[in-house]
Amino acid sequence: MAIDPIPTACTIAGSDSSAGAGIQADLKVFSAYGVYGLTVITATTAQNTRRVAGSWIQSGDSVAAQITTLCEEFTIGAWKTGMLGNPEVIDAVIDSLPDGASLILDPVIVSTSGHRLLSADALTLLIDGLIPLATVVTPNIPEAEMITGITPILTPEDVREAAAVIRSLGADAVIIKGGHGTDTEATDILLDSEGEVALSSPRYPYEVHGSGCSFASAIAAEIALGADLRSAFPDAKRFIDGAIRHAIRFDSGGAVPDPFWEMRRIEID
Repeated sequence: MAIDPIPTACTIAGSDSSAGAGIQADLKVFSAYGVYGLTVITATTAQNTRRVAGSWIQSGDSVAAQITTLCEEFTIGAWKTGMLGNPEVIDAVIDSLPDGASLILDPVIVSTSGHRLLSADALTLLIDGLIPLATVVTPNIPEAEMITGITPILTPEDVREAAAVIRSLGADAVIIKGGHGTDTEATDILLDSEGEVALSSPRYPYEVHGSGCSFASAIAAEIALGADLRSAFPDAKRFIDGAIRHAIRFDSGGAVPDPFWEMRRIEID
């Protein structure tokens, strides 16, 4: 009896003990899309929604073994990277990813609370070795500044210049996220071989831990389901806007996206 394969995506990222970002957030987004999520754990962290207390990075051999073992069994429709940590891990990812992989590269460099999650030499390797393999790179504005050296990025023209620089490094496409901007709306700009697409959503008056991870995971889920990037982008933007608008908020003042916001609305209705 033939079995219909389930769409599958894999996240290569760190474990976030608060479950608002990292591996845990990625898996929740994949599940919300009906995509079977696989994991390659690059690091463990001790953190909550407000701060990172510490992080411990896996060996390159561990990361490579996780990737190659998954590839023995699964046909993986999209790969998404988050926290990679150091050059050894990045080398393992570069060497182990299958040829032609659809790679959504979310360049996690510094946490929202200011904890460094990627060493300086690892950033150089990410730029030189991993960005050229990417289907799309999804930096926020501070990450785009660190990758391109363009600082500060303040205007739409600055964002477009940074996106062009990142594409010139070898990526097929770039989406610079506007969540760290100062306008009343958060505008994300996609730049690919066909040109530019800009999408805006309201800016909400609270910080949401893990929104960047969840957005990149939504892109990965869309691609695993067979969408092209131009189709995936607006749906992922709609998804993350809803997840932030209906964010799960805690007594501490912290908040995380709710990837199941649409399901909860159906239940309420």
